[in-house]
Amino acid sequence: MASEQRKVAMTGNEAVANALRQIDPDVVAAYPITPQTDIVQYFSQFVSDGQVKTEFVTVESEHSAMSATVGASAAGARAMTATSSQGLALMWEMLHIASSYRLPIVMPVVNRALSGPINIHCDHSDTMGSLTTGWIQIYSESAQEAYDNVIQAVRIAEHPDVLLPVMVCQDGFITSHGIENLEILADEDVKQFVGEYKPSNYLLNIKEPVTFGPLALQDYYTEFKVQQAEAMANAKKVILEVAEEYAKLSGRKYGLFEGYRLDDAERVIVVLSSTAGTTKAVVDELRSKGQKVGLLKPRVIRPFPAEELVDALSGAKAVAVMDRAETFSTQGGQIFTELRAAFYYAKERPLMRNYIFGLGGRDTTTREIHKVFSDLENDLERGHVEKLVTHLDVRE
Repeated sequence: MASEQRKVAMTGNEAVANALRQIDPDVVAAYPITPQTDIVQYFSQFVSDGQVKTEFVTVESEHSAMSATVGASAAGARAMTATSSQGLALMWEMLHIASSYRLPIVMPVVNRALSGPINIHCDHSDTMGSLTTGWIQIYSESAQEAYDNVIQAVRIAEHPDVLLPVMVCQDGFITSHGIENLEILADEDVKQFVGEYKPSNYLLNIKEPVTFGPLALQDYYTEFKVQQAEAMANAKKVILEVAEEYAKLSGRKYGLFEGYRLDDAERVIVVLSSTAGTTKAVVDELRSKGQKVGLLKPRVIRPFPAEELVDALSGAKAVAVMDRAETFSTQGGQIFTELRAAFYYAKERPLMRNYIFGLGGRDTTTREIHKVFSDLENDLERGHVEKLVTHLDVRE
């Protein structure tokens, strides 16, 4: 039976740092970068105070942070790090190494715009840019979700049918530095939930030696990639199984996505992370006026839950997908293009339009969400989408 949870007021970064403290990984290799710095700063204090047994490795760059984490994980340690923006970009080479070596690394990522121009505020260009690196990606609306997702990510990554690294994302400054009320589990309950890490293949296992980082040319490279793809497909089921078990422990239920007042919704907004909270407020307001509107908030982007999202949106007449990153494809943001493609074989397809919004931390308020719902209403009246891709709230 789970112990009583403790109600606290914490920032998103502090919540994640406390999740790391409760997990007590063997190794954390870290380098500071705004707005992630607080996570490793808080955690370094836990190390200094003897609250964890973690070997804390300070390195000279984010590339080195991921390199050290890869080395520790390959050696058989439960290893973690954290980063943002340019730090994630600097890790790029090593992200592919981590996933191809099938290393269950968990990395909190605090979303921040990529340069240039230099910007330290939130958008999703960093993690959307890394969708092809073979990492599972989970997004968080609040500090509570960031805390819960980090704990679940350990079990997901280490599952024998998965063995892939996981990014747990939250919005820079909006949730990373905003203080919220949340509940945290008892230390012993988290320890029991994540369990002891027992790797099956690792470099320091001298009885059954293995090789990491082999040269794989035309003869075997494809097979490596197929195994990664199969593991990513397996992750969908594992994510749901872990969520079910976590719900029994915490009382908080998670899935591949969250539907908010979605059952009979005719106009729906699809949006990640903190903006979902703003959208919920507008949904409630419009519902009070008799309008059938709703929200779909994806939680998992890799693996992309195409069938589940199509099913959830099957009753909608018009859908607006809001992407907080520009892909420069001219065909819309990443979530929009993948979701639109998912509807290719559907018998019923809603009108769909895309909004690129919130770049570089530009505020997205209830005013902008009202405009999106209004645009969807106009689309329904004319029977087609007037403009496929709109950059929301652009200064003229």
